[in-house]
Amino acid sequence: MVKPMTQFARTTPESEQHSRIAALQEKLVKHRIDGVLILQKADMFYYSGTAQQGWLYIPESGEPLLMVFKAFERARQESGFKQVVSLVSPKKIPQTIAEFGYSIPKIMGLELDVLTANQYLAFQQIFSGSELMDISFQIRLLRAVKSAHEIELMRQASHMADKVAAKVADLICEGITEIGFAGQLEAYARSLGHQGLIRMRMWDNDLFYGHIMSGPGAAVPSCFASPTGGRGVNPSIAQGPGFNTIKKNEPVLVDYVFALNGYLSDHTRIFCLGNLSDDLLRAHDAMLEIQEMVKQAARPGSVTGGLYDKMISMADKKGYKDNFMGAGARKIRFTGHGLGIELDEFPFIAKDQTLMLETGMMIALEPKAVFPGKGVVGIENTFLVTDNGLESLTTFSDKINRL
Repeated sequence: MVKPMTQFARTTPESEQHSRIAALQEKLVKHRIDGVLILQKADMFYYSGTAQQGWLYIPESGEPLLMVFKAFERARQESGFKQVVSLVSPKKIPQTIAEFGYSIPKIMGLELDVLTANQYLAFQQIFSGSELMDISFQIRLLRAVKSAHEIELMRQASHMADKVAAKVADLICEGITEIGFAGQLEAYARSLGHQGLIRMRMWDNDLFYGHIMSGPGAAVPSCFASPTGGRGVNPSIAQGPGFNTIKKNEPVLVDYVFALNGYLSDHTRIFCLGNLSDDLLRAHDAMLEIQEMVKQAARPGSVTGGLYDKMISMADKKGYKDNFMGAGARKIRFTGHGLGIELDEFPFIAKDQTLMLETGMMIALEPKAVFPGKGVVGIENTFLVTDNGLESLTTFSDKINRL
């Protein structure tokens, strides 16, 4: 008989929680916000160490208050907070805040970038005497700079991403479908501790492990916010691997995110059974040169929009204006993105962005060239911004891997 689990692991150190909450409270003071109510799971995990369903109130000063709908005991153990209570309804939040000695906030912050309109309207009624303000931008800025604890977790995830890339040679074969190959590689990733779920902040965007696509199938556009799309297995999903079979002398794109202990590493490599045409080989080399240019140019203080412009300009000069980061009229307008607990964190290497890089930020650079009817070549690595430039946390060979 299997015994029920009675203990739940606490993975976020107490010192880490304290520093994160203190940094947010500094923002609250600066912006004259009396308190913030956290609902979204990624932010909940970041500040409390648990992703259980509930509401986290962080006052301008003092201890946070975690109010849990489900599951209370698990949330209490995972968070380690001193103030954790069971709560059946958000309507009781003001009363609960008052019972713990806090004044009802005159100005309260909410994550308005992710809250639904219904949730917002409900909290307008619950906190009828409070002004509700958006605190999401400040939270995302704070989360963009990683602590030593977070950097170590992302190093571990990147090591696992490299292991997944190394496993490709054992599993890929001519004639296997993209979805069949993806299933085998995903099973291996799962055995390494991949958590399965990849969180994204962008509304209505979903990603399952990532994209494995071969030949022309990799260049099929989709709704997903990526230079690559893929047919997928049906119109409901409409992205990623499908039933296309892997053939010789075609590029096989393995663009996978490894999610370990809450943190992500983004990683793209190109494989080939046999040889690729000279035009694809040249394009891949050009993408590597663009990556190397950014590695040299990106320093703390670099403006993200400026780095984007450099990448676009270099791609144009090398003759890939019509293929860089997509093909056709609806190319994506970014060449890299931040990541951590979510796949689309600050900063974005994107058009007109003014955010400057800071030491401790993480960015996934992904210069890729898309050729309709042929496939996709390019690279993606997860980089740490250091005082001396970008350090790649993913180390598997960037070259096309011929098998």
